Amino acid sequence: MTSTVRVLLPAHLRLLAKCGGEVPLEIEGPVTQCAVLDALETQFPMLVGTIRDRETKRRRAFVRFFACEEDLSNEPIAAPLPDKVACGEELFMVIGALAGG
Repeated sequence: MTSTVRVLLPAHLRLLAKCGGEVPLEIEGPVTQCAVLDALETQFPMLVGTIRDRETKRRRAFVRFFACEEDLSNEPIAAPLPDKVACGEELFMVIGALAGG
């Protein structure tokens, strides 16, 4: 089964990838964070290493994932994303976290 997932990237990654605000991705099989990020990095190889570590595939510290008004950043990478994301109704958002003092 193929699903179209809509991904929203932060401005600095859109600039790097030379893409618009919303990126449609075709996902074959279960729609998980891992599947979405694999498809994103395949379509935009310049993003490899920016959202997750090249070797461990773990999310970078200052990157968060949101969908359906929920923070999915600490969810297992192989867990299915919400059905509304899998059917393209809701966005999977990659957000650059802010830190300060």
